[in-house]
Amino acid sequence: QVQLVESGGGLVQPGGSLRLSCAASGSIFSINAMGWYRRPPGKQRELVALISSGGSPNYADSAKGRFTISRDNAKNTVSLQMNSVKPEDTAVYYCNAVGYRDSAVAFESWGQGTQVTVSS
Repeated sequence: QVQLVESGGGLVQPGGSLRLSCAASGSIFSINAMGWYRRPPGKQRELVALISSGGSPNYADSAKGRFTISRDNAKNTVSLQMNSVKPEDTAVYYCNAVGYRDSAVAFESWGQGTQVTVSS
């Protein structure tokens, strides 16, 4: 199995910054895409940002210009730098990874989620 563990959530004021991190561990042969999703209160889970193994990012419109996704392939980690946060960024944020395990079996794993609350 492949486990994802997130860290870095918390309470932040509007206009502030927060950095989320996620580390993957377990029987990993390779990780293709890694990403961040979020579930706002009372809403469905939505994509925030994805990054390929080559480092190419893709962002939801709501994240463009404010959030930056990055990854360290050697450490199997992905981070999300959140700047100029807004109250509507309040959500549980989930890390996601898609790749192959040692046995060359495909996997998709999710983290347990970390709460981000934007409020004054």
